[in-house]
Amino acid sequence: MGKTKKYCYGFCLLISVAVNILFSINLYVGGDKRQVISNQSTLTWSEKAAEEAEAVAGIYCSGHGRAYLDGLISQGQPVCECFDCYAGSDCSELSPGCAADADSGDPVFFEPFWMQHATDSAVVISGWHRMSYRYADGTTMSKELENYIRKLHSVVGNAVTEGRYIVFGIGSTQLLNAAVYALSSENSSSPSNVLASIPFYPMYKAQTVFFNSKDFQFEGDTNSWQSNNQTNKMDVIEFVTSPNNPDGELKKPVLGGKTIYDHAYFWPHFTPIKGPSDHDLMIFTLSKLTGHAGTRFGWAIIKDKDIYDKVLNYISVADLGISKDTQLRVLKLIKVAVEGDGMPLFEFSYNKMKDRWDRLTSVFSKSTKFSIQQRHPLYCNFFNETRLPSPAYAWVKCEREEDHDCSAVLKAGKIIGRNGSLFSADDRYTRLSLIKSQDDFELLLKRLTELI
Repeated sequence: MGKTKKYCYGFCLLISVAVNILFSINLYVGGDKRQVISNQSTLTWSEKAAEEAEAVAGIYCSGHGRAYLDGLISQGQPVCECFDCYAGSDCSELSPGCAADADSGDPVFFEPFWMQHATDSAVVISGWHRMSYRYADGTTMSKELENYIRKLHSVVGNAVTEGRYIVFGIGSTQLLNAAVYALSSENSSSPSNVLASIPFYPMYKAQTVFFNSKDFQFEGDTNSWQSNNQTNKMDVIEFVTSPNNPDGELKKPVLGGKTIYDHAYFWPHFTPIKGPSDHDLMIFTLSKLTGHAGTRFGWAIIKDKDIYDKVLNYISVADLGISKDTQLRVLKLIKVAVEGDGMPLFEFSYNKMKDRWDRLTSVFSKSTKFSIQQRHPLYCNFFNETRLPSPAYAWVKCEREEDHDCSAVLKAGKIIGRNGSLFSADDRYTRLSLIKSQDDFELLLKRLTELI
């Protein structure tokens, strides 16, 4: 019995020693393997690029300017590019007599959102990224980006994309003329008549006239044209801008023929979304969705295959497709836009616009010399509540009979707007942009308060 116990203890000791040896081998050898894996995930070529980007983003510009990797260099360092009315090496010097520039439609008011989401929205591009003209499937458009655009419209509920074709363009601007080209009648004995309802976005006329095609010509205002022509006997292409630039109205077609729906501003921060737009040809732009106007990206949603092919051919002949670097950045931005079912982005942007309209309306309510457009509450399916529109622009009217040039009246008060005549309207109207930086808006409100 004693011998049995002795052998048992000896066997157990042997097993224990063997287990400890195996554990030690795993600890050191396995640890080396884990270290190798860890080393493989360490940044290599992208580390320097990331450091440069963070260093430039951290340059102090007093909150009134920004430094950029592609900006001017002084003494080996990027310099601050100051916002309007600010100067100095760190943009801390405010010009006291500076005019408020409310002319541009630069949507810089989104900037704080993207600074808050710096990690998720950053893009690092390798030197060999997408060097070919085409993707692996032979196309010039990213399929993954197209999928996310469809997801975006599904989340927001502002456009039908199922069973539709999507084409990318260099901003919506390029797609506007591509659409006119695609809808024009090549076999017609006379060119197609391109029209829009006053007040309308100046680019409709400017592009149509500039390209000077034998297939289409700009004929001006829909209502004036309709009263002088028999629409059912004429080939017409109508721009329907909804919401409208400059007054934010939800426009509808007048003529009932071929239409191009310009939905640049059809997002929850500018207008309540009553339901998905379901038209033959609809155009959207990244600039008014996320604020990235400089990225120059837009897309068209098209029902008819022949029209799709013509628009695609236009883009191919003009540019051989859209920059692959641009498409990568847009994909990254839209991924952020749809996070949380779009609520973080659209709550931020809506609250910004609502605050600006609340303050602007308060100022104009004290005036009999000036007025702004009326806004009417609508139910928004995205936010699930009734809300007032918060358009990108104030459409200001000078009410005094002697004030024929409203832009000049405002300019005398150190406010720069965009003349009504540029939108084919009366110069008693002026457009004021509400989507620039917070500095720009605060100065605009200050100058309006002084004037009113």
